[in-house]
Amino acid sequence: MKIWIVSLLLLVLTPAFAQEKTLKIGVAGLNHGHVGWVFDADKRPDLEIVGIAEPNRELAQRYVRQHGLSMDLVFDSLEEMLEKTKPEAVTGFGTTYAHLEIVQACAPRGVHVMVEKPLAVSLAHALEMASLAKKHNIHLLTNYETSWYATTEKAHELLHEGQVGEARKIVVRDGHRGPKQIGVGPEFLEWLTDPELNGAGALMDFGCYGANLSTWLLDGQRPISVTAITQQLNPADNPKVDDEATIVLTYPTTQTIIEASWNWPIGRKDMEIYGLTGAIFADDASQLRVRMAEGYSGFQEEKFDLGPRAKPFDDPFSVLIEVVLGKTKLLPYDLYSLENNLIVMEILEAAKESAATGKTVFLSK
Repeated sequence: MKIWIVSLLLLVLTPAFAQEKTLKIGVAGLNHGHVGWVFDADKRPDLEIVGIAEPNRELAQRYVRQHGLSMDLVFDSLEEMLEKTKPEAVTGFGTTYAHLEIVQACAPRGVHVMVEKPLAVSLAHALEMASLAKKHNIHLLTNYETSWYATTEKAHELLHEGQVGEARKIVVRDGHRGPKQIGVGPEFLEWLTDPELNGAGALMDFGCYGANLSTWLLDGQRPISVTAITQQLNPADNPKVDDEATIVLTYPTTQTIIEASWNWPIGRKDMEIYGLTGAIFADDASQLRVRMAEGYSGFQEEKFDLGPRAKPFDDPFSVLIEVVLGKTKLLPYDLYSLENNLIVMEILEAAKESAATGKTVFLSK
C-alpha cells in the first residue's frame, strides 16, 4: 500500500519538477551593440547557445572570452553554423541589412528567427522575409526594448479600457546624444551610421519605436499618410545619414508624432497618449501618469510605479522560447509580431520617401 502511494505521488509530482525544455539557439553576427543580451540569456536553464556565426575572429574571441565560452561554437558562415549545430531558433545580432540573409538561410530549414529592431532595412527586404517565413511556417519576431516596458503594456490597457477616451494624438520620443557620443563599439558604429547597412540614421534607429507602438495602440491600423522631415545636425559624427527625424502619421481619427534623435543630451524613451477626456504619460519603463481633465487646464493625476511585465513578456528571450515551443501565441499586431512590423516598415519606407522629396506620402488602400 505504501509503495503504491509513493509511486502515485511521484507520478503526480514529476511534471512539476521536470526540467524545462532547453531551446537551442544560434547567434547570427556579433557586431550589434545589444549582443550582450543573448550571452546573458545563455546563463539561463531554458536557453542554450549552440553556435555563433561571425567571420570576424578577433571580435568573436573577445566575446567568448568575456562570457566564458569556447571558440568551438564560432563558425565563419551562418550556413555552416546551421548545418553543424542544428539550432531551433536564431537570434540576429548583426547589421539590419543582414536580417534578410538570416531569414533566407533559416526559413527553408524550419529555423525560427528573432531580430533586433527594426525588421529590415527596407520594405522590399521585409516583404521577402515575410514571404519566406509564411512559406516555411517559421516564427519571425522583432525585438524592441520598449516591448518589455511595463508602462507600454499599462498604457495600452488603459487606452483600451476607455480610461482617457478615444485617442486623438500619440507622441513617441526616442533618442540620445548619438551613437558616437554615447560610445558604442567601433563594429556597431561602422554599420549603424551606414545608409545601406542600417537603412538610414536616426529615422530607422529610433523612428521604428514610434511606428511599432502606434500600430499596436491603434490595433493594427495603417496610416492614411506619412510626412517626415530629417536633418543632419552633426555631420562630423554622422556624415552619411540623418541624425534628426520627425515623422507625422495621420489616421482617420488620430495623429501620431514620432520624434527620433541622435542629438539629445539626455537619452529617453517615452510616450504620450491624448484622449478625449484625459492623457497618459509613459515616462520610462516603470513610471506612468494618468491625467484626467478638469475644466480648461486643470486635471487630477494618478501615478503608477510599475514592476516588470508578467512573464514571458518581461524578457525577449522568454517570448522567443514560449512562442517557438507553442506555449504562447502572440495577439494580433503584438509588438513582436510580423504583421505589426510589416506596417512599421511601410511607415519607415514612406518616411524616407517623404523626407527625400519634401512631400507627404499617402499609403495605398
